[in-house]
Amino acid sequence: MKAAETPTVPGFRASGIHCGIKAGEKAGEPDLALLVSDEPATVAGVFTLSTVVGAPVELSRARAQRGRARAVVVNSGVANVAMGERGRRNAVRMGDLVARAVGCPEEEVLVASTGVIGEPLPMGAIGRGVRAAAEVLDPGGLGRAAEAIRTTDTFAKLAQRRVRIGGRTVTVAGIAKGSGMIEPDMATMLAFVLTDAQASAPYLRGVLRRVADDTFNRVSVDGETSTSDSVLLLANGVSGAPGLKRAQGPDAERFEAAVHDVAESLAMDLARDGEGATKLVKVVVVGASSPSQARAAARRIANSLLVKTAIFGADPNWGRILQTVGAGRIRLDLEHTRIGLCGVTVFRAGASAGPAARRRAAARLADSAEVEIVMDLAVGVHRARVWTCDLSTEYVRINAEYTT
Repeated sequence: MKAAETPTVPGFRASGIHCGIKAGEKAGEPDLALLVSDEPATVAGVFTLSTVVGAPVELSRARAQRGRARAVVVNSGVANVAMGERGRRNAVRMGDLVARAVGCPEEEVLVASTGVIGEPLPMGAIGRGVRAAAEVLDPGGLGRAAEAIRTTDTFAKLAQRRVRIGGRTVTVAGIAKGSGMIEPDMATMLAFVLTDAQASAPYLRGVLRRVADDTFNRVSVDGETSTSDSVLLLANGVSGAPGLKRAQGPDAERFEAAVHDVAESLAMDLARDGEGATKLVKVVVVGASSPSQARAAARRIANSLLVKTAIFGADPNWGRILQTVGAGRIRLDLEHTRIGLCGVTVFRAGASAGPAARRRAAARLADSAEVEIVMDLAVGVHRARVWTCDLSTEYVRINAEYTT
């Protein structure tokens, strides 16, 4: 998708407005988004596995199991978490307001909230906002919706792909938000993917589980899993393409690849926009003895505060990478292990690659907005990758002042 192109998906309309939920320095910014399918859509969802979840997660998780939806309403600024029965009533109320505004059954409305934990939703403002958002629904409104779901994000996150299925063009587009409190467990902060493909609910659930595991679940900004993590995939079928019911076959594979591309683009933007981040970091682990060992090693590197601060300082300190993998009790052959930074081998054959390699790596780290860390454990054939970011002084400032 070109930077100036706003994603549009046939049969979907969206809007994003300001209704007065955000406070402080963000007061006046868009804070309510509405996504509506003109036809009943098949829906699949994945949600946080945290034991502390918001009322919107509880409600949407139950409603998504039915496999049918018409609308999604999202507010930013207040997470509606740890609010007890009041929070549950307000989540249901948000859905009811949307159902009346767009003319659909209340059980076909999914709800998401993101922002500060432990604060009540301003339902008067939300009621006015839902009505206003419904009035300005637009096929080209996905960009405004992406703006309205932001909290500490510095930019809106959108992606789009098109694919041919059964001789018809099918569109897949998505928006996401997330900048901090990100190490997803089944989903990421908030992401919404829309398509005009026709698909059964079981098939769509399988696609989303596989895609989320390989994209959103491979992102870490600060090693923290949100109480609001939700990813929803809606398919309204208006493309007229043949229905997708099973994972096998060229059409199903092309569709899943398109969903994967959209999700991967959004996931990389989440890492790129990590709170206070100055560099996008891709961690690649190869030569692991098992898939779980590969994932564990990649996550250890991605979440290491020592590694992340070294990247921020352009310090090619391979010892920090080696240390955190060892601390995770990851199996490796140290005499054959290799570590590369920005394409420069800095550790090999059980020792440093030397001061010249260190200088080259330091120069590339300093000059690169995107950094790749590659570690070969030299004990197998399995691999994994995780996207993360560096850890800067700005991250400390943002989170030290988050509620004050």
